[in-house]
Amino acid sequence: MSTTIKTLQLADARRIIAAATKKAEEIKQPMCIAVADAGGNLLAFERMENAWMGSIDISQKKAWTSRAFDIETGQLAAHSQSGGQFFGIHASNDGKVMIFAGGIPIKQDDKVIGSIGVSGGSGEQDHSVAEAGAAAF
Repeated sequence: MSTTIKTLQLADARRIIAAATKKAEEIKQPMCIAVADAGGNLLAFERMENAWMGSIDISQKKAWTSRAFDIETGQLAAHSQSGGQFFGIHASNDGKVMIFAGGIPIKQDDKVIGSIGVSGGSGEQDHSVAEAGAAAF
């Protein structure tokens, strides 16, 4: 009989951040990394040395967005362009919705139990660092 996790725990968040940080170091891009629990609440955060201050807020909002809508923020971006089904979504939730790459829901048995948000580089860099963190779960 296995134990079912219903949300990420602090130990999980620390492991996720460590893996994301390792990837960011490999690509030589300082990042801000946020991990949210199943409720979208900030569980853990790290700002690497020399990461942009503006990325603090963005990383946390990417984590929230990916959990709030259970979608990668890069995928949400594709649907939120002019003419898309979610056009204007970035203005909802008091501007908290981030519609560019770097936010990924973290799942267990196809159920979202948390998320990671990364900011500090290009969209491709942010996404690859978030993927590395999510894979550590």
